[in-house]
Amino acid sequence: MSEEFTVVPVAHVVGGRVEPGDDYWGGSRAIIRVDPEQFTEGAVVGLDAFSHIEVVFRFHLTDPTDLHAEPRRSRDNPDWPAGGTFAHRNMRRVNWLGVSRCRLLKVDGLDLHVAELDAVDGTPVLDIKPWFGVMGPRGEVREPAWPAEMLAAYYAAPRE
Repeated sequence: MSEEFTVVPVAHVVGGRVEPGDDYWGGSRAIIRVDPEQFTEGAVVGLDAFSHIEVVFRFHLTDPTDLHAEPRRSRDNPDWPAGGTFAHRNMRRVNWLGVSRCRLLKVDGLDLHVAELDAVDGTPVLDIKPWFGVMGPRGEVREPAWPAEMLAAYYAAPRE
């Protein structure tokens, strides 16, 4: 069942945070710079009509030895249940892929100015999609309480 394929970044994150972290992404600003070698400004025509975008990126700073095949507790919190790789949203993934939904502030040529993108300076961006509200979850959303507890400060403003 193993299959390999090559993915080429379409853009890179410029600016914003330089260190990954678990919390305090609120108020962060960055630019997603679309690769001018691959794309013209025609690639972003119409994107400015959207308030949010979905960004697929590669966790490029992840330590390849920091993978956990066995179930583990988020942030090593003993109060939260152990979960396998696919019950987490962190960087400890075989393909090191992340997905973020962020606010699109402005389109300036091939520069997409964004807020609260939880990817750091230099991050390779693999795809960019406008967020369609109608494509969000259908039906009732069910989840345990621990993600809301864990992420209470995720989009909070950074502490001084």
